[in-house]
Amino acid sequence: MAFEMLLGMEILNDEGYSNYRREMTPILTSYQGKFGYDFKVSEVLISEENPAMNRVFTLTFVDKAHCDAMFSDPAYLAVKKKHFVGAVGKITRIASYEK
Repeated sequence: MAFEMLLGMEILNDEGYSNYRREMTPILTSYQGKFGYDFKVSEVLISEENPAMNRVFTLTFVDKAHCDAMFSDPAYLAVKKKHFVGAVGKITRIASYEK
């Protein structure tokens, strides 16, 4: 069984976010994680938390432990600090579930 998250984000800087994704993807892969779906959203009709959301995607891991480990990895945190902060506004975890 896999662990998956459905996330929405407000991307403020496309170039900064692209740099983040490029540098974090090898770390994600090392934790047996991957992006499943990825959408640029032009209009949000209903949102409980984040009406400025313009990106929606899934992240899939073999289990929740791998997910938690990746997001606390010092290498990941360094990439996040370098590129994510300033490139992303509000983050919304729409759902997380075992698949």
